[in-house]
Amino acid sequence: MQHDLLIIGSGPAGSAAAVIAAQAGLRVALIDKSTFPRDKLCGGGITGRSARYLSEIFGAPASDGLFLPSHQFRLTYAGRRIGGQEDAPTLYMTMRRAYDAMLHDRAREAGAEVFAPVRITDIDTTAPAVTLADGRVLRGSLLIGADGANSATARAVFGRAFDPNEIGFGLEVELDRDLTADNTTEIDLGAATWGYGWVFPKNDSITLGVGGIHVRNPDMKAHFRNYLAIHAPHLADNAKIKCKGAFLPFGDFRKVAGRGPVLLAGDAAGLVDPITGEGIAWAMRSGQFAGEAAVEALASGQPDTALAAYQRRLSYIHREITAARRIRSMIYAGPIRTYFPRAVERNPSMSRTYLRLLAGEMDYADLGPKVLFRLARRLGGSVFRRAA
Repeated sequence: MQHDLLIIGSGPAGSAAAVIAAQAGLRVALIDKSTFPRDKLCGGGITGRSARYLSEIFGAPASDGLFLPSHQFRLTYAGRRIGGQEDAPTLYMTMRRAYDAMLHDRAREAGAEVFAPVRITDIDTTAPAVTLADGRVLRGSLLIGADGANSATARAVFGRAFDPNEIGFGLEVELDRDLTADNTTEIDLGAATWGYGWVFPKNDSITLGVGGIHVRNPDMKAHFRNYLAIHAPHLADNAKIKCKGAFLPFGDFRKVAGRGPVLLAGDAAGLVDPITGEGIAWAMRSGQFAGEAAVEALASGQPDTALAAYQRRLSYIHREITAARRIRSMIYAGPIRTYFPRAVERNPSMSRTYLRLLAGEMDYADLGPKVLFRLARRLGGSVFRRAA
């Protein structure tokens, strides 16, 4: 079966690519192993940046019954409040099961031909072509792999989906909504080593989870239980609590997001903020970029130019993640990790800046060298005061 573009994965990245390409007139095959709706480990926070991309790419507002607006924010460290804001920039909380299904439906409505649920038995990255378990072979001029952190497309291209020394791992559980009476969003920067915990209120539940660099957290279950004990002590020792676990990109992005006629987008390309953990925005944006690059390359009759066009578009996201990785090293490396909470408590502007980054109101590029210098000085000042 011949198409112009094959897309593996119909999450935010794949659905965004499908919408862009199908609306431009390409014959798009959208392939996924699951029936939608399907579950997905993710806090489900839609930032202001994500809301903008949702409107721009899918023509959908973050205002219907899928979303719970959260206007309160709490920043904690190992359960202790170190900052926050009562009139915070709005974060829209949603369940990925419903959110991804909505995006998938938008891609189908745009004209993408959906193949789901299907099992893939082979990915030919040179043709390119995708062979399904039922014997059908889907062929195209270009292939976009948007199939998550454990990407089969990335394995077919590079031999492995991720660097085991850099990948993150997260555990998450849905709790009863009556656990809290308000709609406060919490991020705990001390819930895991080189990671964080999260409490995200939803319309019908509360999502609680922890995540961090996998090799630095050999017992992530212990971190999860400790964080759960802070918010729901009556559940911490309940063996029947069923949490979900998954690998998570943590800032280790692929410098070249593909090879030949294959482009990688979203988690498959490692496009997740290593400090805030925000990945939905970059997934949608990179899917948009990949779709645009495919349209541009095929319109010119030169499909081999798609990857270069995609890389040019991705350069902004790559710069942002690189800057975030540098700041993460300042926060978590060496003795500064111990003094970081005190520095944030003494300097409320630090938590406000974190929230603006999380909400997508500013970029890491907006910080500039002067702000980074002040951050280093404040962290250093906390170390000095503690030592004295």
